[in-house]
Amino acid sequence: MKWKFQPINILLFSFFCFPSMGQLKLVDTKATKQTKALYTNLHYLSKKAVLFGHQDDLAYGIGWKNEPGRSDIKEVCGDYPAVYGWELSKIGAPMNIDSVDFKNMIEWIKESYQRGGINTISWHLDNLKTGGNSWDNTPSVKEILPGGSAHQLYLDKLDLFVDFIKKLKVRGQKIPILFRPFHEHTGNWFWWGAKHCSPEEYIALWQFTVKYLRDENKLHNLIYVYATDVFKNKEHYLERYPGDDFVDVLAYDDYHHIKSKKGTDKLAERLTMLVEMAEERGKFAALSETGLETVSIENWWTDILLDGIQKSETGSQIAYVMVWRNGYPGHYYAPYPGHKCAPDFVKFKQSPFTLFESDLPNMYKMPKL
Repeated sequence: MKWKFQPINILLFSFFCFPSMGQLKLVDTKATKQTKALYTNLHYLSKKAVLFGHQDDLAYGIGWKNEPGRSDIKEVCGDYPAVYGWELSKIGAPMNIDSVDFKNMIEWIKESYQRGGINTISWHLDNLKTGGNSWDNTPSVKEILPGGSAHQLYLDKLDLFVDFIKKLKVRGQKIPILFRPFHEHTGNWFWWGAKHCSPEEYIALWQFTVKYLRDENKLHNLIYVYATDVFKNKEHYLERYPGDDFVDVLAYDDYHHIKSKKGTDKLAERLTMLVEMAEERGKFAALSETGLETVSIENWWTDILLDGIQKSETGSQIAYVMVWRNGYPGHYYAPYPGHKCAPDFVKFKQSPFTLFESDLPNMYKMPKL
């Protein structure tokens, strides 16, 4: 029989083993009750299992696009992912950088929320100083901060973001969103990367953004996810950390150490550090983006990804893992019907350690002790 969580069991486990978790504190003290409930439930679940996520899962897959109800994940294993990733690059235009219509995106977020799923948003923001994209490495963080030449342009983009988030409502309820801005900043491929701004500038940008969204625009349904790329040690990870009052989730992206079995030790090592840093701050951790392009290793899901996460007892206590999108043949990170890794993905799904959408308790209701 397939093992599923019962909320009361999670609560009892958490209460006796992690009593401090009753003191969870979000960046936003005025967060909606659904947002507080999601944060609490994710923290509890992280002690026993990992939620599986997929970027753009409902928008398209291999051989299809914009077809109601479709999902490569569901067609392979019979269930939707627990976490749905979305991207807001090019907001203000009809479609984002991956040709996803923003109006459709709003409806997919609502749809997944109504089924009990969780939504996370990233933002490959254009370089506002030059007009280039996120990969234009011209230093510009200083220019979009208050007093900078592109500050008003940044405010204009933030206002578009605010308008988008305010449309995410179902029956008057604001949909909680895990928001992951300025990610992979320990790398150098984005204009906010380590070589293109100082730690002080990055921290100032993050803190300004949170204050503008939370305080100026009263968005109280955001959970703020700080996500680096790979990091050398805890000091490196925290070099640009904006502070406990501005971060809800400690996460990182890793495409480097999931390419073979020998990389799982490094994955486990970093996940262990990540969870330790999160726990020290009363927060939880996540593997916010990963994947092997074309999933060329047949048993990758169980032998590499799952094994790497579970290799360390501490490191296994991440809330979720999300793989990237199924864009087109040659660029995809999840199985589709007929792919050679599909049987192994079914085994991954059947593991008591992995949670998909139908496995979840009510994530938007605060559990009672």
